[in-house]
Amino acid sequence: MNKTLIMCSALLLGSAGLAGARVNYPQARQVDTVDVYFGTQVPDPYRWLEDDRSKETAQWVQAENRITQDYLKKIPFRDDIRKRLTELANYTKWGTPFIVKGKYYYFKNDGLQNQSVLYVQDTMSGEPRVALDPNTLSADGTVALQQIDFSDDGRYLAYTITRNGSDWNEIFVKDMVTGQVLDDHIRWAKFTNAEWLGDGFFYSCYDEPESELSSKNEYHRVCYHRLGTPQSDDYVEYENRTAPLLFHQAVVMDKERFVCIEQSDGEATTLYVKDLKDRNPHYVKLCSSDKYIYSPIGVDGGKLFVFTNDGAPRWKVIGFDIANLGSAKPVDVIPESDAVLSNAQLADHKFLLTYDRDASSHPAVYSLDGRLEREIALPTFGSVGFSSRRDEHEVFYSFTSYTFPTTIYRLDMATGQSTQLFAPKVALNPADYVTEQVFYPSNDGTRIPMFLIYKKGLKRDGQRPVFLYGYGGFNISMNPAFSYSRTPFAMLDQGGICAYTCLRGGGEYGEQWHEAGTLMQKQNVFDDFISAAEWLIQQGYTRKGKIACNGGSNGGLLVGAVVNQRPDLWGAAVPQVGVMDMLRYHLFTIGWNWARDYGRSDDNPEMFNYLKGYSPLHTIHNDGTPYPPIMVTTSDHDDRVVPAHSFKYAAQLQASNTGDAIKIIRIDTNAGHGHGKPIAKVIDEYTDIQAFIMYNLGVKYRYRK
Repeated sequence: MNKTLIMCSALLLGSAGLAGARVNYPQARQVDTVDVYFGTQVPDPYRWLEDDRSKETAQWVQAENRITQDYLKKIPFRDDIRKRLTELANYTKWGTPFIVKGKYYYFKNDGLQNQSVLYVQDTMSGEPRVALDPNTLSADGTVALQQIDFSDDGRYLAYTITRNGSDWNEIFVKDMVTGQVLDDHIRWAKFTNAEWLGDGFFYSCYDEPESELSSKNEYHRVCYHRLGTPQSDDYVEYENRTAPLLFHQAVVMDKERFVCIEQSDGEATTLYVKDLKDRNPHYVKLCSSDKYIYSPIGVDGGKLFVFTNDGAPRWKVIGFDIANLGSAKPVDVIPESDAVLSNAQLADHKFLLTYDRDASSHPAVYSLDGRLEREIALPTFGSVGFSSRRDEHEVFYSFTSYTFPTTIYRLDMATGQSTQLFAPKVALNPADYVTEQVFYPSNDGTRIPMFLIYKKGLKRDGQRPVFLYGYGGFNISMNPAFSYSRTPFAMLDQGGICAYTCLRGGGEYGEQWHEAGTLMQKQNVFDDFISAAEWLIQQGYTRKGKIACNGGSNGGLLVGAVVNQRPDLWGAAVPQVGVMDMLRYHLFTIGWNWARDYGRSDDNPEMFNYLKGYSPLHTIHNDGTPYPPIMVTTSDHDDRVVPAHSFKYAAQLQASNTGDAIKIIRIDTNAGHGHGKPIAKVIDEYTDIQAFIMYNLGVKYRYRK
């Protein structure tokens, strides 16, 4: 059991230099807080920075931001980077169309709108009308749509919003006939959509928290809201009061006949189903596991189809006979293959399946009995996303790759032919760039895929500046996608290289690849990333000190860990919204949900020692070892990875003897973990990130239109 002793000490000031300048860091006061884990004492001198509501924390944030902005504004080409990013962002962005009661809906952004607008057309060639414009919900674009869900008859639209990037959601309802927003208003919803049934909808929520930004989230439940009634009248459809750390999500299928409840710990799932045509409708347990995921796809041909990794590390589709759900035995409909089945959905009474091979999408059409009918050809390696409905023959999909902006296609299910509908015009020529996939060995010989993007004619002179990005966790794959912000085109245009590496811990090769980067194998992720940098050096692309490392969230943890382990490799480092305190992460908001990947410091002595051994906060050198320039980024409304992680890490960095290179923290305001961030804020953030990286790698840039 942890023992905490708190004693305050005086405010401390420190200094570090860059290019001959001295920087006075507001290192803040240190407290004598000591936690005891299995007999080991662990100091936590900046524990007070965990209080996001204190005046002292606010003052520290303001002082840190002043130092950071003073540093960034002195970068001579910062405004040139902003101009280039703004130019790259200013193109028409189309979302994938979807059909609701014969009408065509899609999102579109004219270029620099903070949020994309929902449009509707009676036909694909018809006149577009605005269905919902989230830019009218806030003056600065910080209110974003999280989810939209139409009632079965298409009359009502439940739209879920997030404010300032928070995970907390509010749900409103718009009458699509009258155009009026109804009085219905749901608060404290989280990790949810609106699943319509009759004259209302299911949603998932928590109790109102003591602190909406940091309080631990417990007792997730599914409620039902009937239109025209207050939220206080909503009834609980499903909850589990014996297990506070579970998620619950309702799914309504087959024209409101079936209600499914997914109960999950964030990975393993129990799936319950209720048939509303029964004389006595009740939930039956369809499938359950403490290890595997079961996700309902839909109902067709007398079967309820489920997407699962049960007995299939690369995933498969199973089916249950709907005539006998109480005792139905699953049958394999789409067996596991040698590729990872990353998505499965119904379209025109067939399956649309997306397979991943070496982190690239390979879609195909299958019959309901599991026969391959045709593969869908794509322009190059990249990522695909489908919009389809069980009863609709029209299918739409998006395709994107690193230098291929998201393009929209219509698929004819009868012929298999694809027709391009919308192709953006971006301020770059894709033909000027090379994208190649390479494979390199990690330190244990494991073959790791990596994508390299650079301008044609690149010379391998060992001097190329490199931007290296990674994630490596939670079964998330790093599939190719266009990003005007994350891919540093300004640096590529100056002879640089962008490298995206697909680390263990992700989902690129199925569950075994994921598990190889979890728990007490997490070091594999860091080794894979370090090996990527070493391979780029060995192959003559670059050298030590010319590589910038970047990653966000779990990728921020990655950057913090590899900087501590190999500070000599990097010329700059930018950990974004990172999990930096591996001993206390599970105590805030939904941090407990990450324990299946990380383990917890209170599990056992071995797990505690392993976590402490790579925790970015706890492994910072303090012996004069030179560190690269570091800019930590976080946001004041991040309630996914609370900003205290970055606050404490930055304070400890500034207090430690790690050489003279700059260590600063950029703290965004009225922003969260990243989702729903308005374009204006995205441009601001990535202007600073790219300017910081290029400046410290010695890359100069001048904007030329």
